[in-house]
Amino acid sequence: TLAHNGNLVNYFDLKKDLTENELRYLNSNCDAEVILNLLAIELTKMNLKDLEPEKLFKALSKIYKKMIGSFAIVCVIAKKGLLAFRDKNGIKPLVFGKNKNSYCFASETVALDLLGYKNITDVKPGEAMFINTKGNFYKKQIAKGSKATCIFEYVYFARPDSIIDGIGVYEARLRLGEQLGKKCLKQKIKPDVVIPIPDTARSAAQTVAEVINVKYREGLIKNRYIYRTFIMPTQSERIEAIRLKLNPIKSEIKNKKVLLVDDSIVRGNTSREIISLFRDVGAKEVYYASYSPPLRFPCVYGIDMQTKGEFIA
Repeated sequence: TLAHNGNLVNYFDLKKDLTENELRYLNSNCDAEVILNLLAIELTKMNLKDLEPEKLFKALSKIYKKMIGSFAIVCVIAKKGLLAFRDKNGIKPLVFGKNKNSYCFASETVALDLLGYKNITDVKPGEAMFINTKGNFYKKQIAKGSKATCIFEYVYFARPDSIIDGIGVYEARLRLGEQLGKKCLKQKIKPDVVIPIPDTARSAAQTVAEVINVKYREGLIKNRYIYRTFIMPTQSERIEAIRLKLNPIKSEIKNKKVLLVDDSIVRGNTSREIISLFRDVGAKEVYYASYSPPLRFPCVYGIDMQTKGEFIA
């Protein structure tokens, strides 16, 4: 059994090699199945009756050389133990928790907090951990690379109460908001009110309001039954969902100069629709700011923005 967060850039090459040279039958187009088969092939070359940690780590070092991309993986090896490993750049988060004789892996520390785990650490980039059925714990650095945690984990994906690679998500958003506030001062932007695009921009918007010394207000109510719009498959679906997702509080907007703070601007669909929405309810002026850097280049590591033409920046 294997769970995977990330994206293999060379997935199709690996799939072709598995089906044509290893004669493996793959049932899906999922990266996890490819990784599972790569690991299974290496494990079958060993004496599985006596699976020593060093042998397992040696098998991992071989598949690390084959895989290109981002991956944070947890898998169960039947009757042997629990294995977890992370790509050498640490693009996707992976945390490890211990509570007495219990072990757990997750993408975010908040999951371990809720389960009562106290001793929580990050699985380091390129590191593997193995816990056998007797509860013995082993770890090893499999590969080394430059650390490159996905910024979207901090500005968008992760819960604010999570900690990724030693940095609190909430604190990161506050600091980003502080920098954005200083930029607003430099550009002499002085609105009547600062309003966040819910939910991820709230903490940054509060700091922006403090830095530029204006009121912070909630101006948009979020429909909890509409999922994240930027990862929807088509442009028309994304635009339609934005109007269904957010509804304005007119009293906080009408006849006011409004600074809207968002976590990021990808394609510009959300920003265009929200600006139009605020103008429709009588905003005097609308400023739109993002607390993350401009997105100008495609991401092939697990985020749905594959072509440069999609970016408004």
